[in-house]
This record gives sequence, structure tokens and C-alpha cells, in this order.
Amino acid sequence: MTGQVRGVQLARLLGQWHALPGRRRSPDYAALAGSVRGLLADGRLPLGVRLPAERELAEALRISRTTVTAAYRQLRETGHLASRRGAGSWTMLPGNHRVASTGLWTPLDDREMLDLGVAALAAPPQLLSAARAAAEDLPRYLSGAGYHPTGIIELREAVADAYTARGLPTSADQIMVTSGTQHALDLVLRLALAPGGTVLVESPTYPNALAALAGRRARITTHGLAADAGWEPDLLLGSLRQTRPKLAYLIPEFQNPTGHLMPAPLREHVVAAAHAVGTDLIIDESFVDLSMDGTEVPPPVATYDRHSRVVSIGGMSKPYWGGLRIGWVRASAPQVQRLAAVRVGVDMASPVLDQLVAVHLLADAEAIVADRRVQLAVQRDALLGALAHRLPEWRVTVPRGGVTLWAELDGPVSSALARAAEEVGVRLAPGPRFGLDGTLERFLRLPFTLPAADLVEAVGRIAAIRYDLDRAGRQRWREPAVIA
Repeated sequence: MTGQVRGVQLARLLGQWHALPGRRRSPDYAALAGSVRGLLADGRLPLGVRLPAERELAEALRISRTTVTAAYRQLRETGHLASRRGAGSWTMLPGNHRVASTGLWTPLDDREMLDLGVAALAAPPQLLSAARAAAEDLPRYLSGAGYHPTGIIELREAVADAYTARGLPTSADQIMVTSGTQHALDLVLRLALAPGGTVLVESPTYPNALAALAGRRARITTHGLAADAGWEPDLLLGSLRQTRPKLAYLIPEFQNPTGHLMPAPLREHVVAAAHAVGTDLIIDESFVDLSMDGTEVPPPVATYDRHSRVVSIGGMSKPYWGGLRIGWVRASAPQVQRLAAVRVGVDMASPVLDQLVAVHLLADAEAIVADRRVQLAVQRDALLGALAHRLPEWRVTVPRGGVTLWAELDGPVSSALARAAEEVGVRLAPGPRFGLDGTLERFLRLPFTLPAADLVEAVGRIAAIRYDLDRAGRQRWREPAVIA
């Protein structure tokens, strides 16, 4: 059991939970129960948490206690709530659920879906030849124990060379190989953030970063991104100066989920402001290779760092393949050694064979990344065209790179739309997953990582349910999987 959620806290998470107006509006208790199920399904409400008493929640939502009682009863019937007289009610999931590959709960009988919850591509064709070459290289490592806490030297040199080619001179001593970008973030947080420390993040931002911060019990403050323009320089710099956070986590290249690209002058000003207030910057460069339309990417944020305030993280998941769990940290050499010391208590080292595969892929990076950019541009344009044709009321800023669109919807229906889309074979990432306290219900992240035909089909299904949301009868709820 993870604790208790108060009535006002659950009310904030629920946000716009009421059933949409329509000729066949579902009862409020059903809408409330469905919203709680949605919170459980996308991870914003933990399992095993004690829900507020019926009277307390009714007061927080300003509804009748009868409505809450009926909603709790429905949640018990569907296996999402366990109650004991005199002790309270705790969240749970039905026994016919499993953890999906994305980390969220999904039904065991989950059929094939058009999955727009995961912003990642299938493996490139060069992966097989890279794996064969890696297997041929492996024997020279077999005489040793196989533990390389900072990574094998070939891969560290390859990553360092990539930074140098971007205009940031880097040595292998400044690189630590990790088991993916998320692992890199976790290690940096373990080293740099004490429990309860303050962290500034963008809003919206990567949901798994928020989960990592929650795991460190961080106090999170946010800088809101404009849907069309991205970072407001005065507001971002002002937030740093006023809150003086211990850390700031930023995604300057094709930000996840908005796709914005931070301009060079702001990068320089952010580093200067961070140094002035004693803030360390964690810069997530997961999408830096995926520019499109000839867009020139500004110099790395660490280029402007003179005081070891910037720690950069990146990995192979987005430009290459998520199944290859290889990431890295770029920092000062002393910081890398301290990270290695922290790592010993976590997982010792990354797999040698995977690292060798990464070495061969990076050797062919120019061709692989060029193909990825062409593929993503085609798929992005197909998704934009389908949205313009089927959902013209939605507003979308065209990204110049990355793998996601951030759509502003025609109403605060993101979570309801995601739940309904599951019924027609489309998995979505609702806006609130990318923020705090149930905000961002007017937004939806739409990755363009599936084939163009699948994206067009997915938009068609979404459009059909969007216009029929308020006329649906009692739904047979299916739980969406978590976002990656």
C-alpha cells in the first residue's frame, strides 16, 4: 500500500470527469468511475492507495454522496476497488490484467492495436548485420569478468566522437554507458538529488521523467511551454532565478511531447542563469539526431557550460531501436566516476554484447539516421494530412524534428478520448500523462512512428469516436497501457 489520497487531491487528478453533454449522457456515477479507472490505467493513481471516504470526495467534487457511493460500487464490481468495512477502500486492478511492454496495465486478451502510446520506431534493417558483427567481436571480452561500470572503451569513444562532431569536444573519460536513457536519468538523480529536493521541469514533459522524480520524492516546479512557440525566455529564466531549484530537467531538441527546438541564444542564457543560482541542468538529448526539413540543430547546451553545471543524457532508443537498451551520460570525468560508484549498487554494468551492437550501429550512423529522417518526414506528413482532413478543429504545430505531434483538441476530452479509442483498437497517450495534477486535458500526444497507412487508419477511428463520445451507451471498459 502506497498511502492515502485526499479528496481535494483526487479531485485535481480527475479534472473534467463529468460525462459529456449529449442525447444519451451516461450517469455521473458511471463517468466518475470511468475517470478513476482511467487514472489507474495510465499510472496517475497508484495501485494500493486508499481513496478518500465517500463524504470527503463528494464534498471535494461538490456532488451528492449517492453519486460517489454508486461510483465506488461500480469500481468494486469491475475489480478496481477493494473495500473493508470500517477501514476504507483501496485501488487495485482486475485479475485478468498483465503489465504491458510499455509498463502499464493492459487486459490479458488485448488484441492487436494501433499503438500511438509509444513514441519509438521499429528496428532498422542494419540491426541484424550489426548484431552479427558484434557476436564476432565478443570473444575478445570473454576472458574477463564482463563488468564495465562506465562502459566498454569502444562505445565510449564512439559516443565521445559524436559529441565532438557536434562541436562539443569530448573524451571517453566524460562518457558513461547506461542501460538506456531512463537509466541514465535515474543514476544522475541518485547522485545529484536528495529526497525532497526541488526540480524544475517543462510542462508538458516526458512522463517517465516525472515518474523518476516522484521516486526521488522531488518537489517539482514547472515552466509551461506555449503550444505554438515553446519556451518563453523571460519566464524560464525567471523561474530559475525565483525558485533556485537544485536541478532542472529540460529537453531542448524536439521536446517530448511538443516537438519544439530551443534556440541557441536561450541555451546560452539558461546555462548562465543556472550557474548564477546554483542549479545543475540535466539535458535530455534523446531526439537530437532526428531533425527534418533541413533544420539545423543549435550547438549542444553543454557547449556553453564552463562550470560543470550541465549533464547530458541520450541513447539509442529513438534513432535506432528501443529494444537495444543502450544510453549514456556526458559529464565531467570526476562526475562520471562518481556516477560509476553509484551504479555499483544498482546494476553493475550494461551488457557487453549490446554495447558492441551499438558500436557497429554508430559506425553506420550517417546512413541509418538519414533513412530515419526520410521515413519520419513521410509519416509525419501523412499524420498531419489525416488530421487536417478528419479533425480540422484540432490545432497542431508542425514539428521540425523528433517523432511526436502535440495536438490541441476541441475540448477537454483527452482522457475520455483515450478510453474510448481503446474500444476501437487505438491506444493513445492522453495529455494529463505529460503534466501534473490532471492538467492538459485539452491536449494529446500523437507520435508518427507507425507506417503511414496505419496512422491514417488510426486518425479515422479517432475521428469516429470523437464525434460519438457523448452518444455511447454503457461502455465495456478496457484499460489503456502506459506511455513510453
